[in-house]
Amino acid sequence: MQHIIQQLAEIGKLKNFCHEQGDDVPMPSIEALGEVVRIARALLFPGYFGDAVINEQTLLYHIGIHVERLQGLLIRQIKSGLCFDGTLSCNDGLESTARRKAAAFIEQLPDIRKQLQTDVVAAYNGDPAAKSYGEVIFCYPAIRAISNYRIAHALLRLDVPLIPRIITEMAHSETGIDIHPGATIGNYFTIDHGTGVVIGETAVIGHNVKLYQGVTLGAKSFPLDADGNPIKGIDRHPKIGNNVIIYANSTILGNIRVGDGAVIGGNIWVDKDVPPGAKLRQNALRAEQEARSEE
Repeated sequence: MQHIIQQLAEIGKLKNFCHEQGDDVPMPSIEALGEVVRIARALLFPGYFGDAVINEQTLLYHIGIHVERLQGLLIRQIKSGLCFDGTLSCNDGLESTARRKAAAFIEQLPDIRKQLQTDVVAAYNGDPAAKSYGEVIFCYPAIRAISNYRIAHALLRLDVPLIPRIITEMAHSETGIDIHPGATIGNYFTIDHGTGVVIGETAVIGHNVKLYQGVTLGAKSFPLDADGNPIKGIDRHPKIGNNVIIYANSTILGNIRVGDGAVIGGNIWVDKDVPPGAKLRQNALRAEQEARSEE
């Protein structure tokens, strides 16, 4: 048994697979970030989340309590992310950096709420089964996933490392919807049903876009460097215009453009630009392929 312990403790062999933690250096906390998301939801949708009774008389008080609690949690978690990233020295100066970033995030909450309200409207208008906005907010996995995404995207734009990815992966685990925090998504965005949706890091989605379950906005195989390693940070995901609908289980790959008003039918593989207003259907694609084979 001792030789197994010895092997497991040989840190030199672990290289990148062991994180050496310094004294008094905080680690990101999944539990704390879950609380961050819960408090943020209570602020973004007052009265729908949280245990307190919300009314016109108590709203200001409860929002104040939530904001104060959120700020404290964010400061610690942002500092943890900065320390974990390792690009900055984890010292007293990092505390003030974390405070500035937490304050800057909180200042964006009214704008995040406005965006999420458009997403709720889009989900409600796009689903004849939806009985109320409240049902959409409470029940729809798309709103949970998009809420996490919009929170995480705001943090990522403030150059907060790691924490945004943890927040979106929480929603991924909970809903089956995988939205990278680096994606850019416009207003009135909705995902019907949701399970299996993937939206990549450099994807750009315009306004009033609707995706169905199983849609992938992904990357093709991307180039390798001289050492055979994948080149990171290149623009590799689709750009979706305004007023686009993409039906279930379609796969859109690469840095291509889908024009405004296009409709992509279900179970279609797309790796070339789609012109504005186009309607792609399985039968039409088969006919096009057969015509090409006959030429």
